[in-house]
Amino acid sequence: MAAFQMQQHVRFQHCDPAAIVFYPRYFEMINLTVEEWFGTGLDWGFHRMHEVDDRGIPTVRISVDFSAPSRLGDVLDWSLAVQRIGSSSLDVEIVARCEGELRLTCQSTLVQFVKSTGRPVAWSAGIREKMRAFEDSPMANSTINSTGGS
Repeated sequence: MAAFQMQQHVRFQHCDPAAIVFYPRYFEMINLTVEEWFGTGLDWGFHRMHEVDDRGIPTVRISVDFSAPSRLGDVLDWSLAVQRIGSSSLDVEIVARCEGELRLTCQSTLVQFVKSTGRPVAWSAGIREKMRAFEDSPMANSTINSTGGS
């Protein structure tokens, strides 16, 4: 199977005065990658998830290794691959590259919960099956282009 892929452009809003990405902005880009994956890859967008289905998927663990700086004007190729699907949790690896150069690697754990109760809840069979399509995958899926802005 293939990893989910998308692109994000490094904008002025992402950069510090040296015109390189200010590291907290990478976390926003990581979150956008997760949000796009749920919406496009799993067909379960955040509006439906949060407002209709009363669910959320907070990050409960995150580890990021920064390999090289990204600069204003760069186009980052992001990939998301599922490492483990638990009952209500999910481990993913998210990687960003620019023209093939590794910029960051992120290991993250998400947990699905019911917003109104704050309690974890198991993934549905349908979502679990869609997630399996992205397990332990090389970068090879179609690319989604995103501005990375609001």
